[in-house]
Amino acid sequence: MTTPSPDEAPICSARGCRAPARFQLRWQNPRLHPPERRKTWLACPDHRASLGDFLDARGFLREVVPLPGSPTLGS
Repeated sequence: MTTPSPDEAPICSARGCRAPARFQLRWQNPRLHPPERRKTWLACPDHRASLGDFLDARGFLREVVPLPGSPTLGS
């Protein structure tokens, strides 16, 4: 994940999607990463479920949390 410049909103990690990200999908491949390591995909509301399902089907998904500064935090 690259850090956006202050004038750029983080975008969804789904292929071809340019929508603003609202969620962090934190995951870990237990065969490659130590237990404390977490990688992050960003998701817009439309891709939260599909990206999460992809990771969960492989046993990689650890948690889904609102992206800091996202309007999702208040809901």
